[in-house]
Amino acid sequence: MHPNHDNQLVRLKKVEGQVRGIQTMIEERRYCMDLLSQIRAVTGAMRKIESGILESHLQHCVNDALHSKNSKDAAVKIKEITRLFEKMN
Repeated sequence: MHPNHDNQLVRLKKVEGQVRGIQTMIEERRYCMDLLSQIRAVTGAMRKIESGILESHLQHCVNDALHSKNSKDAAVKIKEITRLFEKMN
């Protein structure tokens, strides 16, 4: 069973509002530094969401796979994480 990410969904909805705000700021031709400040805030919020989901994945999905009798499932979970970090570089 997959973990519950309801708390991350709440954060995503806030980010959605922030992105709409940035769109409005652009339409209103607001000062570049104000735009960049808001974009940095959204980027930081997305990083926190990403970190929360990754932590949950490690605590639940990966942990369950490692403690199961299915070594193939554990290997798949480890490879998924490896590929994710390869894409980040």
